[in-house]
Amino acid sequence: MGYGNDLLGLMLEACAPEHGQNPILSMDEIVDECKTFFFAGHDTSSHLLTWTMFLLSTHPEWQENLREEVLRECGNGAPTGDMLNKLQLVNMFLLETLRLYGPVAVIQRKVGSDLEVGGIKVPEGTVLTIPIATIHRDKEVWGEDANEFKPMRFENGVTRAGKHPNALLSFSSGPRSCIGQNFAMIEAKAVIAMILQRFSFSLSPKYVHAPMDVITVRPKFGLPMVLKSLEM
Repeated sequence: MGYGNDLLGLMLEACAPEHGQNPILSMDEIVDECKTFFFAGHDTSSHLLTWTMFLLSTHPEWQENLREEVLRECGNGAPTGDMLNKLQLVNMFLLETLRLYGPVAVIQRKVGSDLEVGGIKVPEGTVLTIPIATIHRDKEVWGEDANEFKPMRFENGVTRAGKHPNALLSFSSGPRSCIGQNFAMIEAKAVIAMILQRFSFSLSPKYVHAPMDVITVRPKFGLPMVLKSLEM
């Protein structure tokens, strides 16, 4: 009996009894992989979409501009991959959301060898904490309008949006960058496109703005909204 051809099936097969005392993966390793997918593949994406809906609600002119782009490129049907690639305004909006309200506020990296950064010697094995949320609002990196919502700063691409090509660190950077970043962006574009096709929306008067960092950055009191169907 096989385990299936999906990722979980392949991992279970690598742990199968026929491998004897030397399985390719242990059950503990499989559990750790599943935890990673639950956290990195669900929690972060859901909060990216939450903050995107918040910013679309507080910037109705952008909501309308994005809706026009979605209807122009996708019509009223389910968006395809080719259609999603044409949603430039949606892409810029998501990138600016990641900058201002990125789901992950800090990341840590262990130094692989002795190095010197800004005149400071950092020995091998040191664990560095990178304050992504702080960097994303640093005026020395993003300019005087760092705290302002301006999706057009990404008009010429991510690497030209700030004063450093790796200024946007929502998915980290380099060989340890998020393996699922392309999927996450496609998923977010598809969800936002389908919502814009069907609804207009605004914040509920009950909303209280209180971002809270509990593993991921989320609204402390949720995101109550008022939705209006666009379908006749």
